[in-house]
Amino acid sequence: MTTLTINPSGKVFEAAPGSTLLQAILDAGEQLVSKCSGEAKCGACHVFVTEGRKGINRIGPLENSKLDTLVGIGSKSRLACQVQLGTEPVTVELLGALSGF
Repeated sequence: MTTLTINPSGKVFEAAPGSTLLQAILDAGEQLVSKCSGEAKCGACHVFVTEGRKGINRIGPLENSKLDTLVGIGSKSRLACQVQLGTEPVTVELLGALSGF
């Protein structure tokens, strides 16, 4: 299992390796909007991966293209629907209204 820490709530959740970050966040009981069913088309599931970036998959062309259209992205930006969890611990920061905070 992969240890996922979700901020700003500080919730810690054990997720299955290979699952998407979006599914793990939702399984942990957190709120995160996804309007495109995980196809990297809406950008609503934008999060910051603050720790553990080496333990997840690299950004693919589809995700990179969508991130290029969003405001407020940074070097830690990812679309939760496109992140595949590995076995290393990951910490994410949910963003503003999209996360229910």
